[in-house]
Amino acid sequence: MKILIVEDEASLQELMTLALKKEGYVVENASDYGSAVEKLSVYNYDCVLLDIMLPGGSGFDILEYVRSSDKKVNVIIISAKDSIDDKVRGLELGADDYLAKPFHMAELVARMRSVARRSRNDGDFAYRIGNVALEPDSNRVTVDGRDLPLLKKEFDILAYLMQRRGHLVDKAVLAEAVWGDHVDQSDNFQFVYAQMKNLRRKLAEAGADIEIKSVYGFGYKLT
Repeated sequence: MKILIVEDEASLQELMTLALKKEGYVVENASDYGSAVEKLSVYNYDCVLLDIMLPGGSGFDILEYVRSSDKKVNVIIISAKDSIDDKVRGLELGADDYLAKPFHMAELVARMRSVARRSRNDGDFAYRIGNVALEPDSNRVTVDGRDLPLLKKEFDILAYLMQRRGHLVDKAVLAEAVWGDHVDQSDNFQFVYAQMKNLRRKLAEAGADIEIKSVYGFGYKLT
């Protein structure tokens, strides 16, 4: 899962980044209104952790921008302003949850997982396609009930594609989601090809009845 933290308090931003990376998330940061809008206009994220009071503008305006676009992204407001009016406004504008500062990192992670399950998987704890099940919370993949050991990036690739089964996924978008925004500076995608080759081999050897197809000149499609 790829996260954008929009927070101008450097110490909190650092703590959140470290905690989420420890959980295995890909994390990017924006410290003000302008950089947040710029990142959201260029890159795709699964979840945005959004402060309300930002240099250069309001987090509510960013939330409105996200909801007016065609981007499907969860938004959790994180703010020191704990008034009922702010909570109501945020939820009415389309926020998925609201977390008041100060908060424990464990609660933040739990809220993110809960929002992800509600929005993308009908409350189930696992993504299931054919005889393959992937559990995001435990980083576990099974084929016909048997554990399939995967490396971290292999797991992230499979999770991303299982959430978008049947859809064409651009290899650049996949790389950005799994490795972070800095991949747009890379001249090639050999790191994607290598991980994809290993993932396909492991799925085939385990007898998985899903297939990751290459679409020439574009990317991949899970069927």
